[in-house]
Amino acid sequence: FSEDLHASLYFVNASLQEVVFASTTGTLVPCPAAGIPPVTLRWYLATGEEIYDVPGIRHVHPNGTLQIFPFPPSSFNNLIHDNTYYCTAENPSGKIRSQDVHIKAVLREPYTVRVEDQKAMRGNVAVFKCIIPSSVEAYITVVSWEKDTVSLVS
Repeated sequence: FSEDLHASLYFVNASLQEVVFASTTGTLVPCPAAGIPPVTLRWYLATGEEIYDVPGIRHVHPNGTLQIFPFPPSSFNNLIHDNTYYCTAENPSGKIRSQDVHIKAVLREPYTVRVEDQKAMRGNVAVFKCIIPSSVEAYITVVSWEKDTVSLVS
């Protein structure tokens, strides 16, 4: 505990819980802490292991911002591209830890949406299902159905 009344340590924006980014763009994640005197910011995996720079893949900037660089789908690594991180801030006032932030890359690669084949007798109801690849289904919303480029209305 610091007796200096001018020292402080605080979170600037502690609401960040998830960062989802495209593999083609990469991402920048700021550490949401600050203080007086200036703080030392560090990033860790949820396991408690301090992370290290991986040239061209992951970098922690001097201002505490964690950068994950763009990457091709063949370079996807769960440890880096789909993991839970947290940051700490430390100065003479003490040390604080952010809440966990899940960082997840979405691979930008071609995919096909298709309709599952169905059979029904003439005059009966047929239910069609849109098949979306699991790798992108959380990011896709079906907004309309078409037959031969004509929109179908329910």
